[in-house]
Amino acid sequence: MPPQRVYALPRQRSLLLPAVINPFAHDLNLTKAEKIKCFLLGIILVPLRGIFLLLVLMVMWPVSVMITFRQSLKGAVEPMTGWRRFMHKRVMTFLGRLYFFGMGFRVVVKGKQASSVKAPILAVAPHSSFFDAIVCIEAGLPSTVSRSESLEAPVFGRFLRCVQPVLVSRKDPDSRRNTILEIERRAKSGGHWPQVLIFPEGTCTNRSCLITFKQGAFVPGVPVQPVLIRYPNKLDTVTWTWQGPKSARLLLLTLCQLYTAVEVEFLPPQIPTEMEKKCPIKFAQSVRAVMAESLGLPVTDHTYEDCRLMIAAGELTLPMEAGLVEFTKISRKLELKWDSVKKELESFANIACSCKGGRITIEEFASFLKLPVSPALQELFTLFDRNGDGTIDFREYVIGVTVLCRPANNEEVIQTAFKLFDIDEDNCITQEEFSSLLRSALGVCDLDVHSLFEEIDTDGSGHITYDEFCSFALTHPEYAKLFTTYIELQRYQGLQGEEPDFDASLPHCCTASHNNHQEDSTSDKKDD
Repeated sequence: MPPQRVYALPRQRSLLLPAVINPFAHDLNLTKAEKIKCFLLGIILVPLRGIFLLLVLMVMWPVSVMITFRQSLKGAVEPMTGWRRFMHKRVMTFLGRLYFFGMGFRVVVKGKQASSVKAPILAVAPHSSFFDAIVCIEAGLPSTVSRSESLEAPVFGRFLRCVQPVLVSRKDPDSRRNTILEIERRAKSGGHWPQVLIFPEGTCTNRSCLITFKQGAFVPGVPVQPVLIRYPNKLDTVTWTWQGPKSARLLLLTLCQLYTAVEVEFLPPQIPTEMEKKCPIKFAQSVRAVMAESLGLPVTDHTYEDCRLMIAAGELTLPMEAGLVEFTKISRKLELKWDSVKKELESFANIACSCKGGRITIEEFASFLKLPVSPALQELFTLFDRNGDGTIDFREYVIGVTVLCRPANNEEVIQTAFKLFDIDEDNCITQEEFSSLLRSALGVCDLDVHSLFEEIDTDGSGHITYDEFCSFALTHPEYAKLFTTYIELQRYQGLQGEEPDFDASLPHCCTASHNNHQEDSTSDKKDD
């Protein structure tokens, strides 16, 4: 019985699409009735609340100046004691609650906050708004992690000084390491320092899932108390994400609401195991799993780097969501750096520049390769198209190029391909030789390869040398996989008893290379 060819390859589950495709988008579309309601309430509430908030700020400002007078935030910083600590913990916390009350927030606190001895770190999620600062107020103004530039902000910079934040500086190359060391120093002070409150997601989402937690809160290996924040409102005027309303609009709409409900829930402290103390990633995943279960939300491997790719996609005139690839998972499993993924995004944009929606069809794929649609190209396209929807998105493109094309693009395959094209063995390929083999391989009689030939023939000599062929192949890995895919099709036809398009007894290195690098029937050649 002849061997059966399998066209739909099973995919590695860990590289399938996440439960939430885009956690960084928030659509706020008000109905006509909601607009009228906001307008009528806003006429009354916004002026009243504005005056009240101004009065509260006028009290908070001198209090914060008094607390932070001659208090250093750099060097050997020590926690506040005596009257400063009393003013900070009692007076500023009260004024903070008064401020959010004036904005219309109604806060319900569930659970019990642990002491700084039992849980030195508070991990708050999901992080979705600048209004999440309300958790800091309800937790008694613990220390936070903040950019050093934020201290220069008028008024609110002074308030931030009161919590003695752990400062992060973009200008200092050692800032990340120093920040983690400072968090660890405070967390292991035995209650000498107040708790450190951290938003481990590191960026705002739409609360549809929990994205990857950064390791900073979990490196010290001390107990962490998870804190959940919910906004159970019919109209969501608080979610501030990368794709959504601006902060000014959200603030105005929130002030126009009769009230905005907030729930803050303190879960029991999570104590790390010995393994989790040695591996902060596992501890972060464990805490995230507990929080996700309590919230009833899925988890994804999106990170702040995905947001950067979203911005880059927008700059390349692609839909912003095209940049979402779950960077942490992709970079770890495929061993890619951010710059490498950014470069692949630019290559993807070159192919998808003519299409709408940031997805490539087989016609556009063929056009980019300057080749007609053929069985070999359809086979390659199917390998890229992981979900079988007939298009390739950026995530599928990155996985395809890394797992399929680059491994096949080795020197052995390039040499074999060059020898096949070089029919008269004169160490160069003429346009006639180039066209002849491609016509045979792709089964197209009137194939025009002039533009592709000119792109490879960089010096315009009218023939392709091995160096030109190799240089082009290394920067266009899709062709290597197309070539090995074609060889595999020829081999399959030979096993079926069909007549191949040309001598099927090609050098063994082609089929061996292809077999070594093609996706397994059960995985992408990347361990889970």
